[in-house]
Amino acid sequence: MITLAEGLRLPTNGLDYTILALYFVVVLGIGFAAKRSVKTSLDFFLSGRSLPAWVTGLAFVAANLGATEILGMAANGAQYGAYTVHWYWIGAIPAMVFLGLVMMPFYYGSKVRSVPEFLLHRFGPSSHLLSSVIFAVSSVLIAGVNLYAMAIVLEALLGWPEWVAIVVAGFFVLAYITIGGLSSAIYNEVLQFFVILAALIPLTVVGLKRVGGWDGLTDSLTSSHGDAFLTAWKGTGIGEGNPLGANWLTIVLGLGFVMSFGYWTTNFAEVQRALSAKNLSAARRTPLIAAFPKIFIPMVVVVPGLIALVMEPTLGKADPSTGGLQYNDAIPVLMRDLLPNGVLGIAVTGLLAAFMAGMAANVSSFNTVFTNDIWAAYLKKGREDGYYLKTGRVVTAVGVLIGMGTAFIAASFSNIMNYLQTLFSFFNVPLFVVFIIGMFWKRTSAAAGFWGLLSGTAAAMVNYFWLYKQGVISIPSDQGANFVSSIVAFVVGALVMFVVTLVTKPKTAESLAGLVYGTRSPGMAELPAEGDDAWYRKPALLGWGAIVLAAVCYVPFSF
Repeated sequence: MITLAEGLRLPTNGLDYTILALYFVVVLGIGFAAKRSVKTSLDFFLSGRSLPAWVTGLAFVAANLGATEILGMAANGAQYGAYTVHWYWIGAIPAMVFLGLVMMPFYYGSKVRSVPEFLLHRFGPSSHLLSSVIFAVSSVLIAGVNLYAMAIVLEALLGWPEWVAIVVAGFFVLAYITIGGLSSAIYNEVLQFFVILAALIPLTVVGLKRVGGWDGLTDSLTSSHGDAFLTAWKGTGIGEGNPLGANWLTIVLGLGFVMSFGYWTTNFAEVQRALSAKNLSAARRTPLIAAFPKIFIPMVVVVPGLIALVMEPTLGKADPSTGGLQYNDAIPVLMRDLLPNGVLGIAVTGLLAAFMAGMAANVSSFNTVFTNDIWAAYLKKGREDGYYLKTGRVVTAVGVLIGMGTAFIAASFSNIMNYLQTLFSFFNVPLFVVFIIGMFWKRTSAAAGFWGLLSGTAAAMVNYFWLYKQGVISIPSDQGANFVSSIVAFVVGALVMFVVTLVTKPKTAESLAGLVYGTRSPGMAELPAEGDDAWYRKPALLGWGAIVLAAVCYVPFSF
């Protein structure tokens, strides 16, 4: 869990709190402004499929840029060094490009409102209901992580009691999503993206200046932690030891393929932003546009963790029960030591914005899946549209309240990023198996989708809770165990799907139109783009550009 040292109380004053209050006013103002466009359930859940690509693209990256990532990845940077960049350049960019170029035509072209609804068309009700329940549970669990982490941080930094922080942030997220629906969440995420950068960029720049620039930073870390600490691949050979507890095979397959593709291509909290785009071209470009800022996020998240390690050499070494600093304290330490009042208020606001962005993304996706894929599909069918619009608003309130309750489940985990990665290996990876096989193999049957999803989820849990936790197999770290769980989930799910498909009847070719690669339906016809043939409107060019740029960024950390 995220616990911060007591000595991190920030010297905030009236100016800092004024900046924080202004931010809350703007957040609610965006919610009320978005309310005018919410007339149908499609408006509430998917912004009426009307938003431009640049808006959905920034919201896509902001929805992932929660404070758990900011604090967690800065902590990983301080603990593991350059190994942390794997989560970005191999653990995000390729999957985002694959989503935009390959999977979005299926999602958007089939006109589904959610990721589980795609499984309804491809595999049938059993897979649809199972995936809907799995996603609803994981959404409120992850929303609770953001709330819990925020409460701990604000208690340490500002002296707010935990329950006050939970109620305040929960109330504002509840208010602006209930009032303005997904449009309010997305436009607030665009605002939050810039607020987060306004907090992190000054922190990084001032911090680098304090430690003597990049040369001073690398010299200090090399002398104290060795050459390998600032390289991404050294020590990752099979059989070699490294702090991450993973070798190149588990990094490439477990993180770079299975876990990464499982998260970015099936996590509806992300895909929902692309589905709200105004046409197929904009939907495909949404994750591709998001990939470019994602490439550079390590510069303002991982690098501050390295700076904090130089400024506070005892980071992560002292006993936290005696007030010692942990790796989780990396960002707060820099905020305390480097930022003057005013700028400090922006930094606190940015941290709070990051928590709210992460929570809002999961709450808005939860209300869509629960209302459309569970309530309307199986419990209350055939009601008028206004009924489902009201239901969505009620479910939003329920999701926030459940998120407050699940916040404390995170307390049972010693590291917040380990907890999140564990959830992804349980829930997202089995979904990815079902999607990827179902999209590329026409023969795959409805029964195979259900049993592949169920067996993949069960296999990941068995590997983590029994084989790893009970010591049946030896894995050096929780992160390494999550990589292995992801591989196990993928392999077991794929094998079960293959076997079940061979002994069951496939769906008809007509029912698979537009749902399997190589088939098309009228709904998948490419809609007009915005009217010109500029390079930045070409998904393939954007996608390959992101891949090349990420590969170039790897070069300085590879040797």
